[in-house]
Amino acid sequence: MVEPEEPSAPSGSFWSGTITFGLVSIAVDFYSAQRPKTAQLKMVDRHGGGLHRRYFCPRDHQPVGGEEIVRGYEIEAGRYIVVADEELAALEPKKSREIDLRCFVEAAEVDPAYFQHAYFLVPAGAVNKAYRLLAEIMERQGRVGIATFVMREREHLVAILAEGGVLRAETLRFADELRRPESIGLPPLTKAPASMVKRFSREIERLRQKEFDPDLLHDRHAHRLLDLVRDKLAAGTDVVEKPAEAPGEGAEIIDLMAIIKERFRAEKKEALPGG
Repeated sequence: MVEPEEPSAPSGSFWSGTITFGLVSIAVDFYSAQRPKTAQLKMVDRHGGGLHRRYFCPRDHQPVGGEEIVRGYEIEAGRYIVVADEELAALEPKKSREIDLRCFVEAAEVDPAYFQHAYFLVPAGAVNKAYRLLAEIMERQGRVGIATFVMREREHLVAILAEGGVLRAETLRFADELRRPESIGLPPLTKAPASMVKRFSREIERLRQKEFDPDLLHDRHAHRLLDLVRDKLAAGTDVVEKPAEAPGEGAEIIDLMAIIKERFRAEKKEALPGG
């Protein structure tokens, strides 16, 4: 099996703020704790040209321009309340760089099902001593901080955890984003016969390990995909290249955000093996 190479890390933090509670203020930088997938496929045509998504009207199958697109909240099938951009802007929370630490709870009180995205919090400036002290006390007491902060025009709820002297923030899903077990139609619980309980217990004990095997976290599908790509590249099969654009081609429509996003992804994405 061929190990995927380490993707390059972002050059800097993407957000900065200050953890505040009581008289304590600790400036921190946010770094994503997650990396892009090491093996990704892109949609291209058979000649290597990149494909772009466009909106089409289902009635006449004609493309819809940006000036014709509005946002709507569906109140019932086929009926919407249109919400203008300026109305959405008025609902946005006040911009702030403050991470308002509301309370500390026992780590076991926070259900991991609420965890959404992980970030590392890195001390900014000359606050390393206060940062380390907070991390040490939280870890020793087994506490998790619950805080709110505003990022990208939205207020986020986060759990701040400490592990190995490092603070990590996990953005939390809101309560209405999780389904309850009752909503999926589980049958009522019944008492299992003693023989079945004994058999299940025996099988669980047979597979029990003292420690979690980190090898289980390897993405085997990504490994197999990278091996396939390397084999095809070495054999020179199914290799297509984006055709050169004629002068002025595509100049009538420029999607600036798509260009920026593509460049950002390209900087973070691992170079193709052998390229």
